[in-house]
Amino acid sequence: MDTTATTPPTTALDSPRVVLVTGAGTGIGRATARAFARQGATVVAVGRRPGPLRETAAEAPDSIHPHPADITAEGAPEELVRAVLAAHGRLDVLVNNAGIAGGGPLGTLDRARITPLLETNLIAPVLLTQAVVPALRSSGGTVVNVTTTIGQRGWPNSSVYPATKSALETLTRCWAVELAPDVRVVAVAPGAIETPIADHTGLTPQQRQAVRAWQLAHTPLGRIGRPEEVAWAITALAAPDAAFLTGTVLPVDGGALVA
Repeated sequence: MDTTATTPPTTALDSPRVVLVTGAGTGIGRATARAFARQGATVVAVGRRPGPLRETAAEAPDSIHPHPADITAEGAPEELVRAVLAAHGRLDVLVNNAGIAGGGPLGTLDRARITPLLETNLIAPVLLTQAVVPALRSSGGTVVNVTTTIGQRGWPNSSVYPATKSALETLTRCWAVELAPDVRVVAVAPGAIETPIADHTGLTPQQRQAVRAWQLAHTPLGRIGRPEEVAWAITALAAPDAAFLTGTVLPVDGGALVA
């Protein structure tokens, strides 16, 4: 192994980095869009609902550009990438954050429950990443996938959601090899984070409270995480200083994975 001290490669930018964040209307996506904007990046914030995207952009209206879109729609990934390049001329970071939870135990599953999870959590990131690869090769860019530490453990009664995220971690490792050395691919795996994702799972308030209690009991740091703490990890892995990291899946879970 060559132990000669070297300086990590850097890319000189004549304009701010352009970052595309999906699921940017709430939670981790909103915090991530704002974190990149505070670092001076131009952020394209993507989500289905215009209202929440406008709220995300309100903190930095000159830097965060709302782009309402359903990334699961036919042709949406290609159309989105064309729009970003037409408006900003480059793309440096893709954050595949959009995701939905749900499902249920075996015996309750059908195609109507499974298909939206696959389309949003797995198929859309595949097609969007495929669409951005030429732009990221040109910029020496980075893909950051947002998965979950649940996917690295057994999770009864809700297996399809973590299965989609486990698949995204496998894609992270495969793409890291496939796209090297031009594009880095990394992932952040959140644990229990205070976001609205559970509000759309069909669970009752009492069931959601029981899930939170279980999560707390299995999180050594003894609290629920904040979206800003996940956003910190995403921006750190996407930073130029992280140029020697690829294929990495970083848990941000208060120690839940190792407990």
